[in-house]
Amino acid sequence: MVSSVEKPCIKRCCLNEKDVCMGCFRTLDDMKHWHKADRSEKVVMLNHAKEREAAYTLSHKSHKKFT
Repeated sequence: MVSSVEKPCIKRCCLNEKDVCMGCFRTLDDMKHWHKADRSEKVVMLNHAKEREAAYTLSHKSHKKFT
């Protein structure tokens, strides 16, 4: 069992209007609390980031079809 969770940062930090990083899709709060979070909290943060990324990707793919 892996005890640590790697930070998903890809060094493309740019926050949108909702304070979500457009590189890793974590919130500013997630990034601030990452080093204090335990493994299960990090997994939750990563799952939410993946959901935000999927929603962003889906919304931008559908938007491109109409432009």
